[in-house]
Amino acid sequence: MPPHHPAMQTVVVLNQDQMGHGDRALGQKILGTFLKKSIALRDFDAIVLFNAGVKLVAADSPVLAELKLLEERGVDLIPCGTCLQHFGVTPAVGKVGDMDAIVRELDHAAKVITL
Repeated sequence: MPPHHPAMQTVVVLNQDQMGHGDRALGQKILGTFLKKSIALRDFDAIVLFNAGVKLVAADSPVLAELKLLEERGVDLIPCGTCLQHFGVTPAVGKVGDMDAIVRELDHAAKVITL
């Protein structure tokens, strides 16, 4: 019997509310495009959000529709609870986590993509 190999897990880290540094409007636009296309990532399991990245799960997020679609397709969205509190954000999507949950996700990941 061949040895059991768990599926490779990909985790995306969003630690700001845009993709890349520089022009904010451009950064939010290309992040939306990335999220739309990221469903094609192999074994895409989770997005962890911390620092300003947690603003992306707010009701007025420019990428809320994309995040909802990813969550519906089985991607776990884990915003940092301490960060949500710091920025006064009530999440419209995702399941609030703590640093233990974030560390656990990163530990299980075969691949981590930080945007």
